[in-house]
Amino acid sequence: MRHTLLLLLFASSLQADTAQELEQSLARFVEVFNLVDKNLADPIDPADAIYRGAMPAMVRTLDPHSAFLDPQQFESLQEMQRSTEKGFGSVVSLLPGRVIVLQTLPGSPSERSGLVAGDEIVAVNGYQLSRLTIEQLVGLLGQSRQGRAELMVMRPSFTRLIPMALVPAEVADPSVTRAFFLEEGIAHIKVGNFEQQTARELKDAIEAMGGAGLRGLVLDMRGNPGGLVQAAVQAAAYFLDPGQRILWIGGREGPKEELTIPPEAKPYKFPLAVLIDSRSASAAELVAAALQDNGRATILGERSYGKGIIQSVFSLSQDTALALTTAQYLTPEGRTIQRSLGDCRVYILSTCPEEADAETGTGGEEARRGGVEPDQITYPRQFSEFERVIEATNSFFEFAKQASDKNLKVSEEFEVTPKMLDDFQLFLSERRIRPGLSEWSSTLEFIRSRLKQEIFNLAFGVEKGDELEILRDLEIQAALQAVKSQ
Repeated sequence: MRHTLLLLLFASSLQADTAQELEQSLARFVEVFNLVDKNLADPIDPADAIYRGAMPAMVRTLDPHSAFLDPQQFESLQEMQRSTEKGFGSVVSLLPGRVIVLQTLPGSPSERSGLVAGDEIVAVNGYQLSRLTIEQLVGLLGQSRQGRAELMVMRPSFTRLIPMALVPAEVADPSVTRAFFLEEGIAHIKVGNFEQQTARELKDAIEAMGGAGLRGLVLDMRGNPGGLVQAAVQAAAYFLDPGQRILWIGGREGPKEELTIPPEAKPYKFPLAVLIDSRSASAAELVAAALQDNGRATILGERSYGKGIIQSVFSLSQDTALALTTAQYLTPEGRTIQRSLGDCRVYILSTCPEEADAETGTGGEEARRGGVEPDQITYPRQFSEFERVIEATNSFFEFAKQASDKNLKVSEEFEVTPKMLDDFQLFLSERRIRPGLSEWSSTLEFIRSRLKQEIFNLAFGVEKGDELEILRDLEIQAALQAVKSQ
């Protein structure tokens, strides 16, 4: 009864009408709780019923983004904000029944244990991997990060399995995952999310590639789910002039708050293009919208996700927390980012889409769609049926691994030879993948690029292979042309 008494005491602090209504609702809650506690076949834990049942259910009625966080969820949120997670620090390729190491991060448990690219993990904590599906592998690997993991590893040219023990540790999770030149003086930087260190990582990457002397930059935020708005604001400030508006903040009470670039800012002036897609959300959308509304960058890709609400996290007792929607973001020109989710409660901070004030830009069709509309619509490359079959069967990686196991000599000048293409065609045929002559000829350049990418993944690490993937990316090429035309 202690928890229900606390709720009733809370009701007494509200205004009379609201308090009376709440007391009646709480009385019904107490009545139901007591009936359950007295008559349920198995005893219940009152704290569990409230913290895992009543409170999460109550918050779910507010909007799709507010949530009650239990201790495990709250800890996960704090880990994301620290940009670290418990893990072993390795990049792996997952196939049905197989886990192959592509790269180990410097100083990580994987590197310290002796794992190297090309190793195949055949058992984890006594579980043989050969009969597991990809979904089962993902679950097992995730579970293994909770404590000490005993591995059995198969290494090319070794006749016996190698036992290894890994203890998970906090591994840095960088936000800037790719940074290299598309051509002389024009850089590509991929920002995967926005965390505490993101703005500093972005600036460091720009400076390492030439800083203000760059001829241009393609800022890639496709798939970026957002994160800390403060980091996004700092990132946008690298490209905007002092006094320019970054965003508006609209709360339930009082006038909108305006956020502008500080007077001491010294922005980069080189041409800029930004890539977004339907998975770009929240803080990533704020950066794209700020650069678009101020005419600073060409935005390419697809309309972004549409999440423009502010969530505040309130710490509670027993290591729990409440993530609550408390305000809404608007672009520098007053456009809403938040998309309609079919319920006016999503718009509790302003008005329903149909009734919104056109002057604020928060209503109508734009409010229902939300997100950031690119200046230039671009789409990812569409695969042919033959290409989808090769990718689905993981044939590129399997062939590259076989070639690497045969002591293939690889330098940065390596190119796929005609003989290797013939060998790959035979490899596919043995797998009963037999394209027609026209299919093979029209896909030849793609095959050559993918084979080289997988060979570079194994020889130099995934970052080097990623460069090849980016260079054949049609959206990247469109963004490159947009930079050069500014």
